[in-house]
Amino acid sequence: MTIRETINQDVKDAMKAKDTKKRDALRLLTSAFKQIEVDERKELNDDDVIKIIQTQVKRRNDAAYQYKDAGRDDLMQIELDEIAFYTPYLPVQLSDDELSSALKNIISKVGATTAKDMGKVMGTASKELAGKADGKRISECVKTLLQ
Repeated sequence: MTIRETINQDVKDAMKAKDTKKRDALRLLTSAFKQIEVDERKELNDDDVIKIIQTQVKRRNDAAYQYKDAGRDDLMQIELDEIAFYTPYLPVQLSDDELSSALKNIISKVGATTAKDMGKVMGTASKELAGKADGKRISECVKTLLQ
């Protein structure tokens, strides 16, 4: 069963359980899938679905921080709830130790020695660690390792 089929089944289950928050959050996600399919005229595979979910999680995080800064804790909580509904469909994120180890291997493979080589490392790391670690986390770890 693909990730998308799982999400569609979870929408049906949420409808049966009358869980409107989960139903609405997952419907927003499925509408994002449909929008990409229509815009790009292609069938989405699991990798595409994961990228869309990651984008939606990032948007919800940004909105939650903005609501927090504005003192709107009620709206912030809605965004955080949606993130909680989306994260089970994402691959497990690497721990800090695993990320550091993977980046050390990439740094040695690329031959990077100084902070000037960060671009080479980030290019390779972004491809190899896609979905397993956030770009911001990767960047911070690479900066630390190349100092």
